[in-house]
Amino acid sequence: MSATQLKAPQHNAPKICQLPDGLTIVAEQMPVEAVNLNVWLNVGSVVEPDAINGMAHFLEHMVFKGTPNLQAGEFDRVIEERGAMMNAATSQDYTHYFITTAPKDFAELAPLQLDVACHPSIPDEEFERERLVVLEEICRAEDNPKRRTFRRAMETCFERLPYRRQVLGSASAVSELTPGQMRDFHAHWYQPEAMTVAAVGNLPVEELIATVADSWDEKSQTSRVASEPAYLQPESPFTEIVRQEYVDESLQQARLVMVWRVPGMTELPETYALDVLSAILGQGKMSRLLRDLREKRQLVSSIGAGNMTQQLQGCFYISAQLPAENLAEVEAAITQHLRRLQAEPVAESDLARICTQVANRYIFGSEKPSNRAYLYGYFQSQLGDLAPALHYPQSIQAIEAADVQAAAQRYLSPDAYGVVVMRPA
Repeated sequence: MSATQLKAPQHNAPKICQLPDGLTIVAEQMPVEAVNLNVWLNVGSVVEPDAINGMAHFLEHMVFKGTPNLQAGEFDRVIEERGAMMNAATSQDYTHYFITTAPKDFAELAPLQLDVACHPSIPDEEFERERLVVLEEICRAEDNPKRRTFRRAMETCFERLPYRRQVLGSASAVSELTPGQMRDFHAHWYQPEAMTVAAVGNLPVEELIATVADSWDEKSQTSRVASEPAYLQPESPFTEIVRQEYVDESLQQARLVMVWRVPGMTELPETYALDVLSAILGQGKMSRLLRDLREKRQLVSSIGAGNMTQQLQGCFYISAQLPAENLAEVEAAITQHLRRLQAEPVAESDLARICTQVANRYIFGSEKPSNRAYLYGYFQSQLGDLAPALHYPQSIQAIEAADVQAAAQRYLSPDAYGVVVMRPA
């Protein structure tokens, strides 16, 4: 077992260990009376063929339905008896399982979390029962106007990449999945080389690592061959305005979403200026779009911007809720703001304020063991490198006005983007 101590700013000092079979453990002691364990898998909906779209998310449900060592519901019962908390999430690029426990319970509960993730039984009868739950979740998502709008925006942003599909999958695909397919999917993708376990909390680092390593040795030593995901190419930037319009009878106001294809995790330094740009445009009460279009001109009910960084390619978006009669004026106003960002450097005083806002939001979001473990698991699993997680605030504070202007010029064309309009009936 090899170990590396990382030098980090402030109080962050995680230690990384890699077991002989490829499992990576990240651990850090933090003076809060809790311990969070995050188990990360480099598998999400992006690796699914269309025919089994939704499998990774469905599997996330099924890992809690028992193992050869645990009856269905036993893990939930023990978690509740100890007053711990658990949850899981699936995205396009990853799946992760996490528990938060009292330090005194960590040695008992950590092996159980690893067991359910690595050795789910996936019994046929539980599979059929849980399929109904997943189908209901898909139905609820389709009934949610916000989720419908997001889905159509992703379908517009990405023409080929699987990011255009729903993580939940389609009802038709999920209805056809079988327990055997899921067992094969788990065996193929849930490999030690594709796993990162992050443990953060008030126990010595050596104890956190030993607990995970001993649990792994006891329950998870199997001979598996690591698998590589299919190679996918990022899509080219938009060369024109691609417009999709829909009528949605459930809406009281229209929705407008504009999207641009931008770099992802494979070009991480390119994303920092885009993070700052999203704050300049549409995050916080001082953001340009909110002050202009909501406060000053009162053309929108709400407006915001974000830079969604994914493994293969990201999506920069601007979204607004507004009266339908204002759609054309608001879209034109947004493009004018982009032209201004491309033509005029952001004032140094404004940039300093915004970079501090973005950096501090990140710092404040890592104050709990669960948040810290999430960041470590995310960056280590997605990049194999914790440095960006540790130094993100410094990277943001180093952004200069010329960097912001160059990013706007390179990635946020006011003449070529995807746009989704949802109109009320």
